[in-house]
Amino acid sequence: MGEHPDAAVVRRACTAFQQGDLDTLSTLLTADVMQHVPGDNMISGHHKGRDACMRLYRTEFEETGGTMRVDLESVMPDGRGHVISGHHVRAERGNRTLDMKTGLFFTIVGGKVSDIDQCVEDIDAANAFWGK
Repeated sequence: MGEHPDAAVVRRACTAFQQGDLDTLSTLLTADVMQHVPGDNMISGHHKGRDACMRLYRTEFEETGGTMRVDLESVMPDGRGHVISGHHVRAERGNRTLDMKTGLFFTIVGGKVSDIDQCVEDIDAANAFWGK
């Protein structure tokens, strides 16, 4: 049996992000996509629309000087338009380091990502790393 189509979309999106291929990533997002980032820091909040999400991703790459590595560990679809992915994230920002597990809860509509809800293993550590 092949991979579920929703899982395949998430896997392609995660691969594009990991490779810094924001052009491909943008084609996998709906125009009104929303990403929810937890915490109280410079990247937290609700990023609404493809342009806002792409700004978020560019900021993450720029602020970490290209050191951000997001290793995809698991992709789990529910067959009803939702996919959960597990990741191990590592990055450096100035004298700070980030090394933690994260999870993303995706909603897929029409073969594209329409919503991403992010969870992190340690919100305090994420806030310290991405401090305002």
